[in-house]
Amino acid sequence: MKVVLQRSKQASVTVDGEVKGRIQSGLVLLVGITHGDTEAEAAYIADKVVNLRIFEDGDGKMNDSLLDRGGEILSISQFTLYGDTRKGRRPNFMDAAKPEEAEAIYDRFNALLREKGVQVETGVFGAMMDVQLINDGPVTLIVEK
Repeated sequence: MKVVLQRSKQASVTVDGEVKGRIQSGLVLLVGITHGDTEAEAAYIADKVVNLRIFEDGDGKMNDSLLDRGGEILSISQFTLYGDTRKGRRPNFMDAAKPEEAEAIYDRFNALLREKGVQVETGVFGAMMDVQLINDGPVTLIVEK
């Protein structure tokens, strides 16, 4: 499992011209699932994401977590995170989990985030989506298990 995390001042996801998810201050997560990922990987990454100290405290140092801030999450499924570009000019997506497998883990990941008390908005799994965000910092990290 791989997540590209971006600290955001606001973000939204639109499918076919309709806004499906919108957050104010918080995190945008691009979530990739690979073969063999289970709830264990989802739980590890969910815990890591909400507890990473990547928000400024009163002294301007990155000491606060999303839970400390009460921020929101916009979670977007992103199979292309497992695109292999080492050979040729067309990415190979063989490392991405099959949609039915990936969707179950993705849904469980979002449920685990919600269980931690975080407001989670999502796009539509497998759909073509337009994602807009204002990256705060910018702060962008890759979280993997």
